[in-house]
Amino acid sequence: MATLELKNITKRFKTHVVLDDLSLSLKDGERLVLFGPSGSGKTVLLRLIAGVIDPDQGKILIGGEDVTDLDAEYRGIGMAFQNFALFPHMTAFDNIATPLTARREKQGAIKAGVEAVAKLLKIDHVLSHHPKQLSNGQKQRTALARALAGQPPVLLLDDPLRNVDAKLRFEMRLELPRLLAKQGATVLYVTQDYKEAMALGDRIAVMAGGRVSQLGTPDEIYNSPANIEIARLFGDPTINLLEVTPKKDGAGVYVELSDVRVALPHVAESVVGRACVIGLRPETLGFADGGVKGAIPVEVEAETPLNEKTVTLVRTLRGREILVSRPAGTPGPTSGAAFIRVDGSHAFLFDKESGARISDHDLHRMRKGEAA
Repeated sequence: MATLELKNITKRFKTHVVLDDLSLSLKDGERLVLFGPSGSGKTVLLRLIAGVIDPDQGKILIGGEDVTDLDAEYRGIGMAFQNFALFPHMTAFDNIATPLTARREKQGAIKAGVEAVAKLLKIDHVLSHHPKQLSNGQKQRTALARALAGQPPVLLLDDPLRNVDAKLRFEMRLELPRLLAKQGATVLYVTQDYKEAMALGDRIAVMAGGRVSQLGTPDEIYNSPANIEIARLFGDPTINLLEVTPKKDGAGVYVELSDVRVALPHVAESVVGRACVIGLRPETLGFADGGVKGAIPVEVEAETPLNEKTVTLVRTLRGREILVSRPAGTPGPTSGAAFIRVDGSHAFLFDKESGARISDHDLHRMRKGEAA
């Protein structure tokens, strides 16, 4: 196993800054997921670590050793590229065996190693095929198998499940953590699928604009998003975002939705009168009887069953749309007038101008008169 440390990495292509003074540190055997939209610098970062391209500034350390200027073949890294990068003249078997043959392993050990990882990835039946005979999903799994076969101390996986079918993708989300834990490698895993990030990462680094905008466990990222954009990226259906201005009465801080008071029990008075956005996860909302205190009147616009859950689109009296998610089979209105309940203790509050979540730390600074 090996640690992986990136110190103040900057990479430019002409005048475009792709990575901007980025630093990350991975412990031995840790799985860190790089998550973010296309163009945020995820793949470029993997290629820098692999030694395919060089940084303009910064250092890359593996196991405490500075490898920034070390050739790729001496870094002890396995990588599965997003675009497969298979040798077209080789069979799938020979492609997977590449790191083993490079180490001059015995033929028996090579055969056993290739067949074991191929069976796990369900491509053992196409080992004699050349890349042109493989489907995209099979090519992707062959590239992944090649990265795993050499059992390197550091693994770089660039969206390796993107081109596999939905069933296999689901199965691999379950299988990969076990396999990677068994290998003991330090893993940097790139994906644009938030469910994959949540399932595979010990921690998640959310990237935007060449920087890490939030680093934390899957639970921290989902339940304490640093800003509106991260809150949007994590969740299906997406989070509800409504502009509000917090108020205060004798019972505490609250906001109004359709003239109905929604208490915010964990919010300090410092936010009163501030232009904010409230974030409400659809699964934290529910339908209620009209006579219940705090019930918010809405009009049901549409209902969509999604296997394990049902998502309902409702509209408030002022025309604001809200998504409500409930477990499949749970009763709920399908049309017409209805009421929803909102638990303010599960709400997020964001600054309207910056998009940053207003955390307890921010509120503490505001109370002391510092800039938030």
